[in-house]
Amino acid sequence: MATILSCADPLNQRRTDPHFAAETAIARELDGGVGLIDHDLLLAGDAAAAVRNVPRDRGPAWYRGWMIPSPAYSALSDALAARGTPLVIGPESYRIAHELPGWYETFAHVTPASRWLAGPPGRVPATATLAALAAPLGDGPKIVKDYVKSAKHAWDTACFIPDRADIALLHRVVAAFVAEQDNYLAGGIVLRAFESFASDGQRAAEARVWWLDGEPLLIGAHPDTPEEYPAPLLDHVATCVAQLDARFITTDLALREDSVWRVVEVGDGQVSDLPAGIDPTPIIRALLDAPDHQRSADTPALRRQL
Repeated sequence: MATILSCADPLNQRRTDPHFAAETAIARELDGGVGLIDHDLLLAGDAAAAVRNVPRDRGPAWYRGWMIPSPAYSALSDALAARGTPLVIGPESYRIAHELPGWYETFAHVTPASRWLAGPPGRVPATATLAALAAPLGDGPKIVKDYVKSAKHAWDTACFIPDRADIALLHRVVAAFVAEQDNYLAGGIVLRAFESFASDGQRAAEARVWWLDGEPLLIGAHPDTPEEYPAPLLDHVATCVAQLDARFITTDLALREDSVWRVVEVGDGQVSDLPAGIDPTPIIRALLDAPDHQRSADTPALRRQL
């Protein structure tokens, strides 16, 4: 049986961070292995020290914890392999699911049109460069994000670009976003065509679907709207998921104003959050029982209304 790795409580390295404590408790109840990682040390660049409390030679492990930048995940993978407790999801598969350039082509026909430009934290592309990046997306509003996240909490100043033709505004919003992300900017700048998912003037509720080996494992609320759980149509999304070289992913879906379900975001399931109050047992059980490497054609699909 596999091991579940999570984040240690910063105040007590011998126990799980409270945000994930229910998941490691369930893993123990199901006779799975548990290991704890020092997330702060990992992000500080000391992967070997970060995994010092992970049991040695426990075989394949799944991570369920706080988000990890792709380079740090690669370092974590190497450190765990050296301890004989390797991650089931390798660095390349993690990057494919975690960063938009990795999954976009596979989902292009079911998600807003996007273009991106690699760049380090703190660097704001020139106005002309941003104009050229936005041009293939056509007229109409845009949003800016990095390879992983947006700053939707700062919607009007660092996320939404109402008029692509206003190049000065485009540059100003991107600059505000880069400043907002600071050292946490992941990969570079992404511009996406804006599609309206609003309902009666309110932000439409999203559904988060968890997939393991191409099958929907859990369907329910998005963490941002835990009290709402739309029931999305999945046939078109399932085809994309089956084509993506990633075993454990999430897809966030919202209903567009023309009643078409669209993929808003794709993520690696190891670092995707559950909505508050949800029993994580189906996910933990499925990970512990999953095959080590290959996809399984008979993975049980489980639909849960949250």
